[in-house]
Amino acid sequence: MKIGELADRTGASVRALRYYEEKGVLTPDRTPSGYRIFADSDIHKVAHIQTLLAAGLGMDLIGEILACLSGESLLLDDCRERLEAERRRITGDIDQLVHTRSLLDELLATTRGPARRDTAEPSGA
Repeated sequence: MKIGELADRTGASVRALRYYEEKGVLTPDRTPSGYRIFADSDIHKVAHIQTLLAAGLGMDLIGEILACLSGESLLLDDCRERLEAERRRITGDIDQLVHTRSLLDELLATTRGPARRDTAEPSGA
């Protein structure tokens, strides 16, 4: 399929797909005239890329993860270690966010907002 169809089927913009290719995480075939031709499996790959980007991962790491998912990596143990390290980092970030949310909850529970004043003018004045 051409890039426009892949964009339609994945919800990713053509610009994003070109960026993914530039970063090496998508590798379409090319026609003799230079058109990109994507495989059906690229639909799932784009979904993985979007999910990993939404989780805050960088494109270099996403490339490593995709290589592990597809079995392209010759260093599967190294992939596992890298994935476990990234999971630990994300868990630490989540723990920090939960702690920060708790602090904000405590602050909100112990403080009152400014006194509300009725801004309506009395009628008949």
